[in-house]
Amino acid sequence: MKKKFNPIFVLAALLFTVTLLIPTVLVLPFSGDQTSGELSEEVNTTTEVEVSAEPSADSSVEVAVFRTAQSQVEKVPLNEYLIGVVAAEMPAEFELEALKAQALTARTYYVKQMMGSGTKGLPDGAHVTDTQAHQVYKNKAELQQQWGSAFTQKYAKVKEAVQATDGQILTYDGEPIEATFFSTSNGFTENSEDYWSNNIPYLRSVKSPWDKNSPKYTEQKIIPIREFENKLGVKLSNRSEVGTITQKTEGNRVGKVEIAGKVLSGKVVRETLGLNSSDFKWYAKGDNIVIETKGYGHGVGMSQYGANGMAAEGKNYKDIVQHYYQGVEIASGESTLAQVTAKK
Repeated sequence: MKKKFNPIFVLAALLFTVTLLIPTVLVLPFSGDQTSGELSEEVNTTTEVEVSAEPSADSSVEVAVFRTAQSQVEKVPLNEYLIGVVAAEMPAEFELEALKAQALTARTYYVKQMMGSGTKGLPDGAHVTDTQAHQVYKNKAELQQQWGSAFTQKYAKVKEAVQATDGQILTYDGEPIEATFFSTSNGFTENSEDYWSNNIPYLRSVKSPWDKNSPKYTEQKIIPIREFENKLGVKLSNRSEVGTITQKTEGNRVGKVEIAGKVLSGKVVRETLGLNSSDFKWYAKGDNIVIETKGYGHGVGMSQYGANGMAAEGKNYKDIVQHYYQGVEIASGESTLAQVTAKK
């Protein structure tokens, strides 16, 4: 006798089988050493999106940047402002840890600006300008134009550097520091009082041997003797001896130089003649003065090419800033940022 087909029994058996299989299916992608990794990448991606979507200390602060070319104020969250500053002030090709160090100095500079003189002397409604008078800044559209097809990759890298230091500032004795920086040293940074008037305890001369790899490490400039004399207000009677260096700084730059009986500081000579550095030497050749310089910038604070060299050797951004700014601490600036917001 042929048994009748029982659909209820078959359905129950099927459900029982599926119940047994589900744990196996769930475990398989995570077991053994032969997993594809695709599932874990999807999980990580989801997590990153959730994290980046959360409010940050930087994003809670609004920066009003005076755009010089347009003569108008552009308002952006602090995190976007910092991306624009780091991208404008340091090559995106630099090591990530160097970019993090730059992000930290940029944030500290802004906080110091707002806690100090603030917006005094600036156009109405502006906190900072987009020039070297404060920090160079480029917005997203300008960076897209500058980087072209490399925009997505470079922007993501700079953004990562800013996010990694979110809310952090550099402090000395609990106060935000003057986070000065420059391009390339001559092998040493400069004591603050050897270039400016103030003796700042954390801006001390330190070794920076990594800068030798900078394309700006050395330069030769040729100036006609008449132009040299006019700009410096001297008259060379003996061309075989253009000037005598009478004082060197701890950072091995020219402190003072005597030219035809006139004593000038290395800073004055550098700025008057438009030299890359105050580490210079010169000689007369025909009707010209040939000037050779070493380094690029004022030399006080963090060397950008030095920072990149340290990062390439495996140092992190904390190592970098604590080398160039002696005795400083990396602190959470959330309360300070709140003060900045309240002050505006």
